[in-house]
Amino acid sequence: MTTTIAVSNQKGGVAKTTTCLSLGACLAELKQSVLLIDLDPQANLTISLGLRPENLRRTVDEALLGNTSLVSVSRESPVFGLDIVPANRMLIVLDKILYGRPGYQFHLKKGLDTMGEGFYDYVLIDCPPSFGTLTLNALTAADLLIIPVQCDYYAAYSLRHFMKLVQQIRENTNPWLTYRVLVTMYDRRNKICRVILEQMQRGLDRVLFTTVIEVDTKLRESPVFGQPITLYAPTTRGTQQYRALAQELMNHDRHKS
Repeated sequence: MTTTIAVSNQKGGVAKTTTCLSLGACLAELKQSVLLIDLDPQANLTISLGLRPENLRRTVDEALLGNTSLVSVSRESPVFGLDIVPANRMLIVLDKILYGRPGYQFHLKKGLDTMGEGFYDYVLIDCPPSFGTLTLNALTAADLLIIPVQCDYYAAYSLRHFMKLVQQIRENTNPWLTYRVLVTMYDRRNKICRVILEQMQRGLDRVLFTTVIEVDTKLRESPVFGQPITLYAPTTRGTQQYRALAQELMNHDRHKS
């Protein structure tokens, strides 16, 4: 059974793409077949795997328009078991083209349904840092939303707004959507970080991942070399923490089933 996960936050700079890539690579290490879908017009996820968006002939926009399938535009990554549906700047145009079409919120879900149940164990969708047609498609198709947040006041404030958005999705297009919160870029030396983390652990205990992703410069370096952290720096702290996150996610899925 495939688990589809959207990784999204309307606030930028919270390690959204890093989480999508690193979690996907760690799940692949655990012998899971994983498909990454880049829905961000900036195409950072695509670039992070060494692909040049401007040189790609077939990208996710063609699949969303129904011209081809997600599998046909997917590519293998340097990690065994990890594939990607890449993106380029055409997604900016696509966001406007899709809006207003009948059932425009369900284009990605239809593409995933066509792919077949169990073709991949996990599908991870990297969303743009805004709520538009692309993010709506991702949340409509997802079983789980992972919301990466930093331990600062503004991130906590935006999280409350995002939770209201989840409720709207449940009411309109996807009543089965669940969400979990992931603390990223945590600096244990910073007192404010420690205080906000404690507050989140008290207030969000049922949806907060136990795993916390700390600041690690290797996580920022790995995309420059077109590799996920598991290949670029397999023993670093960030790698170990994303491995723990992958295991926590899998354990949670097993418990549900």
